[in-house]
Amino acid sequence: MLAQEIIAAKRDGRTLSRAQIDFFIGGIPDGSVSGEQAAAFAMAVYFQKMTLPERVALTEAMRDSGDVLSWALPGPVLDKHSTGGVGDNVSLMLAPALAVCGAYVPMISGRGLGHTGGTLDKFDSIPGYNTQPDIDTLRRVTAEIGCAIIGQTGEVAPADKRLYGIRDVTATVESVDLITASILSKKLAAGLEGLVLDVKCGSGAFMDSVPKARELAESLVRVANDAGCRTSALITDMNEPLARAAGNALEVQNAVDFLTGREIDSRLWDVTVALGAELLANAKLAAGVEAGAEMMLDAFQSGKAAERFGQMVAALGGPVDFVEKPGSYLAKAALVAEIYVPEAGFINAIDTRGVGMAVVALGGGRTRSSDPIDHSVGLDWLAGIGQHVDGEQPIARVHARDAATLAEAKQRLIAAYNISDTVPEEAPLIIERID
Repeated sequence: MLAQEIIAAKRDGRTLSRAQIDFFIGGIPDGSVSGEQAAAFAMAVYFQKMTLPERVALTEAMRDSGDVLSWALPGPVLDKHSTGGVGDNVSLMLAPALAVCGAYVPMISGRGLGHTGGTLDKFDSIPGYNTQPDIDTLRRVTAEIGCAIIGQTGEVAPADKRLYGIRDVTATVESVDLITASILSKKLAAGLEGLVLDVKCGSGAFMDSVPKARELAESLVRVANDAGCRTSALITDMNEPLARAAGNALEVQNAVDFLTGREIDSRLWDVTVALGAELLANAKLAAGVEAGAEMMLDAFQSGKAAERFGQMVAALGGPVDFVEKPGSYLAKAALVAEIYVPEAGFINAIDTRGVGMAVVALGGGRTRSSDPIDHSVGLDWLAGIGQHVDGEQPIARVHARDAATLAEAKQRLIAAYNISDTVPEEAPLIIERID
């Protein structure tokens, strides 16, 4: 069997056998399938798509390319995954809150893709925090603290780890087949008993319409459940940033403010509680979604979720007093400037992808997988749809390393915001549930 023959078969629209998929994916970690071949395969899949059996085989081959964990814990092993957006730092609050509620959350996360931020890039802004521990450390921290948010080790789904970086720089991120396999290979390798998916929809999502988001959600839910992991999905709105911050250190500060109750973004609260309630109900830790929401509310308002977050940070090498003093540890940009629109009015629409690309232009994201990240840069005070802005109320505040990137971010931001004389109709935040 030759890798180029498998690429040609998919390029020509033929259905691949499980043996062909196993062969090709099995060659990615050891280098017998080259990066160029992996990129060509990704592009062929992007255009020709896969059947459901091919998708299941691809997911399982990527899962089985490394270790598959098993657990013996007194509570269910649960996790959540977002398909990516701007200002989406839900994982930072959700994992410790679920741990408070009796779940165990070994959350294997990824880095930024295109205009979207990555959970690992956020944690890399915390000094000392080890986002790449070994499996033994993952097991220990999960068992002792109840949650551990880390990146893929070399032992968990290594085929996905290599392909993930290739997709980011070859314009193949938006493939339903590749997204499904990438997400679920890591999650299934973590030995999960339950999973909830936050499938984003809108101008800041990879799936910009409800039908596309539904297609991805149904693919993920069906493949995961066929693999034995109880899974449901929420389709949520990403036509504006979820949090009022976008950029790594700024989103971490935003998350700590949320956990400690200093400042809570309402959209962020609603999505975080909804996802947690869904998981707790599915795992039978709560009698239903409403009871799950009450448990999440208590985890946050009692301060226990903030305490658990701090314990996780310390257990993975970060400062022991990080929650109490995040500003002492998070890097700060050299320049900070408020951005105003030329005309006063109500924010009618936001090109959220454009907002994300402003963060990339500042140095807070990647255009190539090898690009370094400046964790200090980004945006905060982001105004949302329906808000009135004028010469005194900015649309955002830019944190930049120099005047040139600040000027580019300002230009991108102003272009991303559409201003009108009338207040727009409010759109639903949680659009649909897929079970």
